[in-house]
Amino acid sequence: MSELVFPLKNDLSRKIIHIDMDAFFAAVEERDQPALASQPLVIARHPNETKGKGVVTTANYIARKYGIHSAMSAQKAYELCPNAVFIPGNYEKYRTVSQQVRQIFHRYTDIVEPVSIDEAYLDVTENKIGSKSAIKIAKLIQYDIWQELHLTCSAGVSYNKFLAKLASDFQKPRGLTVVTPENAQTFLHQLPIEKFHGVGKKTTPKMHEIGIFTGADLAERSEMELIQRFGKMGYSLYRKVRGVHNAPVCVTRERKSIGKEQTYRTPLMTETEVLRHLRQLAEEVSMALAKHQKHGQTIVLKVRYEDFTTFTRRMTLLEYIKEKEAIFSQASLIWEETVGIEKGIRLLGITLTNLVPLSYENIVLPLWEKK
Repeated sequence: MSELVFPLKNDLSRKIIHIDMDAFFAAVEERDQPALASQPLVIARHPNETKGKGVVTTANYIARKYGIHSAMSAQKAYELCPNAVFIPGNYEKYRTVSQQVRQIFHRYTDIVEPVSIDEAYLDVTENKIGSKSAIKIAKLIQYDIWQELHLTCSAGVSYNKFLAKLASDFQKPRGLTVVTPENAQTFLHQLPIEKFHGVGKKTTPKMHEIGIFTGADLAERSEMELIQRFGKMGYSLYRKVRGVHNAPVCVTRERKSIGKEQTYRTPLMTETEVLRHLRQLAEEVSMALAKHQKHGQTIVLKVRYEDFTTFTRRMTLLEYIKEKEAIFSQASLIWEETVGIEKGIRLLGITLTNLVPLSYENIVLPLWEKK
């Protein structure tokens, strides 16, 4: 059996900026209470007030030096740094500031895709100030955010979203990293494999077992091998390590979605319980999709813990899905890769977004020749 090799199409025409606010919630609190800026700050309720329960939403860079990070239990954060200042967080205030940041984005372009409350993609190929330099626009945005909101952000500039996001994380805080078509390979090859989107805490050891530690190691593997070992993620990683990711910045702000969620009087305490309920939710979402004659490309998992801390994680797929097994498979993958049982779970939810009518069909090209 011979492997068919198709030339990869790489769209180099776009100028994309990814803006990521630096320790956003903590930075807002430091701005409003300057004395906090010199202390380790954790956005979470103090574990002494919650009998050891609670999860860290974020932490400032001083606290991070102690090993504190988001999604860590507040109790663990306290053990790592007993002198840290714990603040429950004011999410209404953070949403207001987030809107102010987005207003700054729209001075330069209306092609803005918010990813979360503290980050967004901007397509500045054509922009409102008539500049040919995405680097200049990124610097102007950083300047405006600092001058007007007294907050800092990191920016990544490249020709696609994948590289722009990697770049914004490369020199935090206050960073500006540019990845051009000419230096993309060098940039990607030196990255640890866990920096690639989709390679989470479960996949990283599997990569290490077969000798893949960096982007350079990944680039040496064939498309066939990566697909056989890692399925759709292997297909995606083969392209990403070559700097290929042609998804456009999506300007739709309120995406049509179908989702189901369930609140539990008795919190879920084991992974077996979680997976059982995820399967049930996946079936309900599948039935709703069939009713509306839709299928979707982005799956969102929502988890609310016993202390009401809520996390959402999303994954955009290469193809549209609607069947319950596919929905359950992707939701459980997100669960295994990014979420965990830090404590009892009060709510689970699965939502499918990026919906299109079933008349819009996937066309899947064969990746290898069948004999």
